[in-house]
Amino acid sequence: MTGTDTDAHTTATRAATRRPVAAGALGSAAAAGAYAIWGAFPAFFGLLRDAGAVEVLAHRVLWTLVLMLVLGAATRRLGLLRGLSMRTWLLVAGASAAISINWGVYIYAVTSGHVVEAALGYYVNPLVSVLFGVVFFRERISVATAAALVIAAAAVAVITVGYGSPPYISLLLAGSFATYGVVKKVVPLDPRTSLTAEGIVGVPFASGYLVFLAATGTGTFTSEGPAHTALLVVAGVVTAVPLLLFGFAAQRVPLTTMGMLQYLTPTLQMLWGVLVAHEVMQTSRWIGFALIWVALVVFTTDTVLRLRRRRGAVEGVGPKT
Repeated sequence: MTGTDTDAHTTATRAATRRPVAAGALGSAAAAGAYAIWGAFPAFFGLLRDAGAVEVLAHRVLWTLVLMLVLGAATRRLGLLRGLSMRTWLLVAGASAAISINWGVYIYAVTSGHVVEAALGYYVNPLVSVLFGVVFFRERISVATAAALVIAAAAVAVITVGYGSPPYISLLLAGSFATYGVVKKVVPLDPRTSLTAEGIVGVPFASGYLVFLAATGTGTFTSEGPAHTALLVVAGVVTAVPLLLFGFAAQRVPLTTMGMLQYLTPTLQMLWGVLVAHEVMQTSRWIGFALIWVALVVFTTDTVLRLRRRRGAVEGVGPKT
């Protein structure tokens, strides 16, 4: 091999090495962007307090579908919706119902001064997802993960005793999103097509409610000024963009990285609730959050260690060179 050939080979090798590194960095940036946008939702939806939570939800469903239809047409992916089986449409309907409940409860939490409780829901969500995996898919969990679930249950109990009632918003958010994850696990569609299909199922209810509001003169779409109207329309973009970023990142970033980054969302939401919205943090709530954080540290550490052991075992049986 000549010197020129060697230089060319070295350059090609370096370029090949840089490609996955660059893809990983871009994926991590996309994931961080998605979680940061979700974390900033209290700032956005707090601007829509003049509209009721259900009205905001209806606009969110409508304009998200409009955006996804435009993207689907531009990328020629709408044809994938043709010929879907009744089973698939029923699964899509289940996913649409679960995410609509999640969105509606979250909007209510933000507009009614319960941002911190919403943040708790998204802290708890990964553990609820694990619990659902055990219940619905008979997935096995380690002793450490089981301990994390017990600690999380203790946290909910502490908050319940302190408040005199369970943290319903937190439990509804965690449960609805975990249910959404369960359904999405078995829906035979890619994320973009599935989100579009979910909008198709949900938009008749959303548009029907908006027509009702317009007919009774109780809607706010045109009554609160152009800025308010624009915010309701932009709710679709704000919904779709982080989902698209998340889908892009999920294909390029290890699950451990995604798992660590997901806590950015509830952390930002909690900071907003405490520092900006000045929501009251009773001692029982701080204790409950502390227990949740302990549970998440146990769960995340155990997950990372198990993935590393699994990767090491795979590499250990690989071909020797």
